[in-house]
Amino acid sequence: MSGLSIQTVGHGAPLVLLHGWAMHGGVFAPLVDRLASVHTLHIVDLPGHGHSRGSVVSLTLAATVDAILMQVPAAPWCGWSLGGLFALQAALHHPAQIPALVMLCASARFVRAAHWRYGVSAEIFATFAAGLREDYHATLERFIALEAYGTSRARAAVRTLRAELLTRGQPSAETLARGLALLQTVDLSDDLPRLQVPSLWIAGRRDRLVDPRAVRDASMLAPDGNFVQIEHGGHAPFLTDTDQVSTAIQAFLSTVSSHTTDAAERKS
Repeated sequence: MSGLSIQTVGHGAPLVLLHGWAMHGGVFAPLVDRLASVHTLHIVDLPGHGHSRGSVVSLTLAATVDAILMQVPAAPWCGWSLGGLFALQAALHHPAQIPALVMLCASARFVRAAHWRYGVSAEIFATFAAGLREDYHATLERFIALEAYGTSRARAAVRTLRAELLTRGQPSAETLARGLALLQTVDLSDDLPRLQVPSLWIAGRRDRLVDPRAVRDASMLAPDGNFVQIEHGGHAPFLTDTDQVSTAIQAFLSTVSSHTTDAAERKS
């Protein structure tokens, strides 16, 4: 496979979905069930993940974004966790093709710094990196547990994440290391003030991987940023609080659509 595996389902206005670290597009199944009646969903498997495990596309921001743009129509992008970095990169550099952005438990920067106080500590990423080299499967199990930690339906979320991880085969240790390196090194926070498209930033109040305060701060730096917090959600609220997440996305996109239509009518 030279390109990426992108599944297309549903009817209506297009929406692109990008998954998080170690996962694949199948993890969005509950959200897809809610949105497919009103959106044509383009569900991406990132390079090296899921059905894109044989892709030659490099797991870098620019190469991955370019590959996705070649295979999907102009549409809002929704990125969860690591997927949010690709979605934000695309919206920053291709606003004509991405008219709106949804960041789902994702931020412009994941690691804590002097100017980004609510990021994850660098030590946590170092621990995961060491774990990938020493005990690949145990590291994935720890990460899945963190994704669901603290939610009202944590056990069910863990079961879902663990099952989905296996349905399309596990990404290689090399792919996981590259994804982890992106989470460790990418910093798009300085670019947020020049984001030209409206954005929705969804956080889980109980998220132990992406602090909801970091998501809130990112939304405040974006010129047309909107923030929604899922009170009982963790890092994967689309699994545990699917209705709230889908409602927030649909409300945001309907507002964006109506503004776009009004602007087009004023120009005509």
